[in-house]
Amino acid sequence: MIRPLVLLCSIALMGVTAFAENKPNVLLISIDDLNDWVGCLQGHPQALTPNIDRLAGTGTLFENAHCQSPVCNPSRASMMTGRYPHSTGIYFLSPDLKQAPALKDVKTMPEVFAANGYETLATGKLFHTGDKRFFQKYQPSGGFGPRPEKKISQPHGHPLWDWGVYPESDDQMPDIKAATWAAEQLQAKHTKPFFMGVGFYRPHVPMYAPQKWFDLHPRAGIQLPLVREDDRADLSQYAIDLTNLKHVSPTHQWMVDSGQWDHAVQAYLASVTFADHCLGIVLDALQSSEYADNTIVVLFSDHGFHLGEKQRWAKRSLWEDGTRVPIIVSAPGFKANQRSAQPVELLDVFPTLLELTGLPVDEEQQGQSLVPLMKDPSSDWQHPAITSFGRGNFAIRSARYRFIQYHDGSRELYDLENDPHEWTNLASRPEYKNVLAEHAAFLPTHQHPVLPGDSTGHQAYAAANVKLAK
Repeated sequence: MIRPLVLLCSIALMGVTAFAENKPNVLLISIDDLNDWVGCLQGHPQALTPNIDRLAGTGTLFENAHCQSPVCNPSRASMMTGRYPHSTGIYFLSPDLKQAPALKDVKTMPEVFAANGYETLATGKLFHTGDKRFFQKYQPSGGFGPRPEKKISQPHGHPLWDWGVYPESDDQMPDIKAATWAAEQLQAKHTKPFFMGVGFYRPHVPMYAPQKWFDLHPRAGIQLPLVREDDRADLSQYAIDLTNLKHVSPTHQWMVDSGQWDHAVQAYLASVTFADHCLGIVLDALQSSEYADNTIVVLFSDHGFHLGEKQRWAKRSLWEDGTRVPIIVSAPGFKANQRSAQPVELLDVFPTLLELTGLPVDEEQQGQSLVPLMKDPSSDWQHPAITSFGRGNFAIRSARYRFIQYHDGSRELYDLENDPHEWTNLASRPEYKNVLAEHAAFLPTHQHPVLPGDSTGHQAYAAANVKLAK
């Protein structure tokens, strides 16, 4: 029998790399701009996502999961560092996380795994930009391309805001290239445990996909999201101004007047099904590899997406459609086909992976490990999901309610159990005074100032605050 001291000395002599050889692998998969239009989340009755659904069947589906920001850069920076946007000052599309003073000495998720003996490799979009900086091996996939010479469906607006059938074949799509590369890596021999990131760009705009994916969602039978004409009547002007983003996405009125609403919904559904197909390529490769039984798989999206709900499009809102995301964790040794309705955050992924792999805990991280919920999905959980969009604008999501407080002090409260579309703002009703107080208690007491960034990323936030100042 080896004595404890001798064992410790033996481990020290082995070194970090050798010690890490017995660690489980990690496969981290991102699907950009994917909301709850997923079969297992039932966000849309016509969603076709057999591969996401089968992954959920192998692990735990967190059906009440939310992002830290309804914008790509702050959401991904937050998840990859384990810090809230209001702790770092990264609220918008810039600055880059490496330019944030609060993150100067903070290692990102792949950098932590590399420092602990893992081989790190990735393809596609895991960070907002510059993924190559964070992985030992990185394969570009082609980004949001390819794009036609002229836009197909929306002649005006942002260059990426378009949808329709394009290109001719799957092989021309960057996400297929990412899936194929990832599959090749899973079939290769690795001498160390690996941390692999795979980032798919669809269904992010432009919502292009080959014809066969549109054929699975015939336009004539498309079901549109339910929308109430008076939905915004109980909102503050500040809340309306904050989500007034004509410079980025088309207005809901334009979608209706142009006859493009059903086409755009069809394109989103087609893009989701295509992304799901790409995921299937990766999952098939993992299943047939020697790593099938020793790999943790995490699937996530960076934020939600509106397709007409609350009369708006795209992200950048603190409502359910703007913040809700799929999170699935499948890990060796844990039960399959589990669902948890407890509120969780993208911020929770980092500490979850540290615990699952036995790596040192980072006490400065602000998320919670999801392992207790993986052991018992209905266990006691006292942590709401906190989302921000600009300084002073927060949503607190509990198991039943969504509480929103804006920079001007205006509030919203929705009972998701009885009002899943968030049509009725309960904040002014006296019988909900205690519910409001319970949720307001989670509002951050310290907020980092907004860091300098590009004018586009700040436009709606700045415009709303200018109106407030007047």
